[in-house]
Amino acid sequence: MAVGLAAIAIGTTTATASAQELEPRLFSPAPTGMNILLGAFGYSFGNILLDPAVPIEDLDARLVIITAGYVRTLNVFGASAKIDAVVPVAGGDWKGKLEGRDSTRSATGFGDPRVRFSVLFSGAPALSPKEFASYKAGTIVGGGLQIWVPLGQYDPTKLLNLGSNRWVFRPQLGVSQTLSRWVLEAAAAGWFFTENTNFFGGDRLSQKPIAALQGHVTYVFRAGFWGAVDVGYGRGGRSSVNDEEKDTLISNWRLGVTVAIPISSHDSIKFGFVSGLRAGKGADFSSILGAYQYRWFDGP
Repeated sequence: MAVGLAAIAIGTTTATASAQELEPRLFSPAPTGMNILLGAFGYSFGNILLDPAVPIEDLDARLVIITAGYVRTLNVFGASAKIDAVVPVAGGDWKGKLEGRDSTRSATGFGDPRVRFSVLFSGAPALSPKEFASYKAGTIVGGGLQIWVPLGQYDPTKLLNLGSNRWVFRPQLGVSQTLSRWVLEAAAAGWFFTENTNFFGGDRLSQKPIAALQGHVTYVFRAGFWGAVDVGYGRGGRSSVNDEEKDTLISNWRLGVTVAIPISSHDSIKFGFVSGLRAGKGADFSSILGAYQYRWFDGP
């Protein structure tokens, strides 16, 4: 599972713009009792629209995101599982046209934190580090639930914010198949949004669910050293303001590459690039990503 980096796919700090997050090795197993500290840096540029109902045209944005996180692997009724939490801090500038007039916005602060619980239902029993050394992966099926907590910076007098002022729930289901050094993965997810009852001056913003698919082809050079090609598609998420439906149906393809490089038995680094392959509606941006992780086990 994604003990390598829970946050490498963070392109922005809000769920709407991140609905096509690409997370290779999400359902790869790891020994139980592992703790991981994460630090990630991301730079995103382009049409980063943080809420679909924002009526800004010709948007151009530059956003820097620094993320801290923690991952813990678990034994849940004999199956491999994990819990992870990430907190982003972001700063950026947006330039666009609001009702035909030039408009700008700068913001720095916390985005919405997220927590996730994942479990591998089949093909990946919970193993100690010693037992895991002889484990051979085959077909693995897993799932999880990620929750976005509305604690990020939010000002209802501003159209563009780092926080979303609403809860977001993302159930996930995926399968992984290991063929020698190759790992093939596919996953499906749904994004479900509560209402933002204080959207831009007290309006009520609601949004229909987003369905997202992603696939990954990974080649493992050696333990901890791998590269992946990633693709994702998301559709849905039409929004309404005060029950008035907007023309904001999201239909996006995303393409990315990820490389993981071990430094020692305890730490490693990752790099990635994600961009829009085709954007029918919604955010269309690119992200350059880098991360560092440090891991250790319980006990001696």
